[in-house]
Amino acid sequence: MTPTGRAVLVSGASKGIGRACALELDRRGFRVFAGTRNPDDGTTLSAASGGRIVPVPLDVTRESDVAAAGRLVTEATGGAGLWGLVNNAGAVYAGPLEHLPVDALRAQFEVNVFGAVALTQACLPALRAARGRIVNVSSVNGRIVSPFSGAYAASKFALEAVSDALRRELARVRAGIKVVVIQPGAVATPIWETSRDRAIALAERLPPEARDHYPRLMEALRKTRTPPQAVPAGRVAVVVRRALTTRWPRTRYRVGWDARAGVLIAWLLPDALVDLLLVGRLGRKGHAAR
Repeated sequence: MTPTGRAVLVSGASKGIGRACALELDRRGFRVFAGTRNPDDGTTLSAASGGRIVPVPLDVTRESDVAAAGRLVTEATGGAGLWGLVNNAGAVYAGPLEHLPVDALRAQFEVNVFGAVALTQACLPALRAARGRIVNVSSVNGRIVSPFSGAYAASKFALEAVSDALRRELARVRAGIKVVVIQPGAVATPIWETSRDRAIALAERLPPEARDHYPRLMEALRKTRTPPQAVPAGRVAVVVRRALTTRWPRTRYRVGWDARAGVLIAWLLPDALVDLLLVGRLGRKGHAAR
């Protein structure tokens, strides 16, 4: 399937997976609209493509930004419609659920779930016109949960459910739109540093008893680093491109051996054994993130 001239909107394109996707799709001949919260990031990304990538101001938690992005791609693509929407914007709020502020949990879902759904709704008319594709960037944490990543994993579990529901609903009405989920394991992106700093800031807001309940939490959070098995963001971008170009895309693609292993563990092993593995091996090391 030739991508030449087909339009794609990528959210969260400022850095990491989103930026890699925008550049990969541009190189392969797509007409890329790149959603970034920071206008400077959009300008830099456009320059990296020789001016071909169209920057779109987009904070998926702002209704006005989402509506404007939907109008922009609809008007820019006209009757051809939008071939692909890559819901990549994401954030990580880590910490023990016992003490995690509820506003942090809300913020987690605002970005990873509500933002993705709102942007999809805004783009569906243009996607229908092209009989295009929705690619939702989830995580292995959408299938398996490690200690202190409960909020993040819950949002990714929700995104998995949203994807399944949307895929089946659109198939039922013969919209011709395919819905694909990407499940990366660890990816070498700035999200590790960003999520670590946010987690430390959240931990400093916890009540004194939290330090007694989780005495090694701060130490574990401060030691959070990009893990050695993390794959480059470009590897995820190649899989996203494949999902947008192959005639019959799979409903899910896993990226990285840890993603495949995590899903297999969650599927094959009883919960009690998974608990022993994760509490013993990961529970003292902080949290997971894509």
